[in-house]
Amino acid sequence: MKKSIQFIICFIVLLSTYSSYAQIKFRQQLIASESAESVGVFDVNNDRVLDIVSGSYWYAGPLFLKRSLISQVVRVNEYFDDFSTIPLDVNGDGHMDFITGGWFGKSLHWKENPGNGGEWKQHLIAETGNIECTRAWDVDGDGYEEIVPNTPNSPLIYYSLKRDKNNKATGEFSTTKIAEKQGHGLGFGDINGDGRGDFIVSNGWLEAPVNGSNKLWKLHSDFKLTDDAGVPIIVADVNQDGLNDLIVGHGHSYGLDWYEQRNDGENSKFVKHPIDPFHSQYHTMEWADIDNDGKMELITGKRYRAHNDNDPGSNDPMELCYFKWNGESFTKNVICAGPFGKGKGTGIYFSIADLHNTGRKDIIVAGKDGLYVFFNEGL
Repeated sequence: MKKSIQFIICFIVLLSTYSSYAQIKFRQQLIASESAESVGVFDVNNDRVLDIVSGSYWYAGPLFLKRSLISQVVRVNEYFDDFSTIPLDVNGDGHMDFITGGWFGKSLHWKENPGNGGEWKQHLIAETGNIECTRAWDVDGDGYEEIVPNTPNSPLIYYSLKRDKNNKATGEFSTTKIAEKQGHGLGFGDINGDGRGDFIVSNGWLEAPVNGSNKLWKLHSDFKLTDDAGVPIIVADVNQDGLNDLIVGHGHSYGLDWYEQRNDGENSKFVKHPIDPFHSQYHTMEWADIDNDGKMELITGKRYRAHNDNDPGSNDPMELCYFKWNGESFTKNVICAGPFGKGKGTGIYFSIADLHNTGRKDIIVAGKDGLYVFFNEGL
């Protein structure tokens, strides 16, 4: 009887996740049969056209047919040790560089754009411990993003690019430690509505102190997330009740959930709701208005072979999708799905950008199953 009830509940959730509304049409283009899992988008050669940067190469826009070497990325087993592609002009020379780092090298570094078509020099920022992924958020509210690696079992530290009196980047970083240890999964956003961004970790949220104070970031153990929470954890007011909620993927097992924040005036609690319990390895996601309706959508999918063959559902069909909030729950819109060679996974760090100035946001996604662009052709 208990199993029957569980089946009915799961079936209802499944029905509610698939959209009956008009879905966006996407045109799929294979850029390269590479297996790097991170991709960024920025203007590499200052021709005012967006380019694609992934792994050892960059691909010149607008066609993305010509590729040029950045530098060879270290490969360990099936992994390229390159777990983010964050655009940032680190040395202030007018050429866009990028931030990356990886699990195996245990370090955060930046790659310098030479501006002349040559190989890019790698510069160490810090020895960090294993990096699951790195994100960029404006932690201190100064209008510039900080670099924040997710380093399970190591301290939570963010890195701020130093600037001179004219706000020109200097190529050096300062270090701020937030906590002595963090787990798998990391997010950032204003949880308590005080106007300051807080960090979301696997065992709760770390409250930002008043700017300029010497107080420590206070841990609130209002929830405990899965031990394989993805990066990033999205902080957003999903149900528009004035309280920010959480969206959390299971990076190495089945499930995608949102945690509704409820507040009685003094205390907050977070109520877990399933979004999609039927697919695994929701390791990364983005929160963006993909259909231009003025409302944000959740763009995500399955990371292909996250732990090679060692995760639950590793050999299930791949999937790239977006979820729309319908006022009561999320509805699922499949962009691309199927077995290897037909479906497409998300890798560990993907990008959303209007590549051809159409006014529509495209999805650029890497992974062990190749580097692709999904051009947004509207409804």
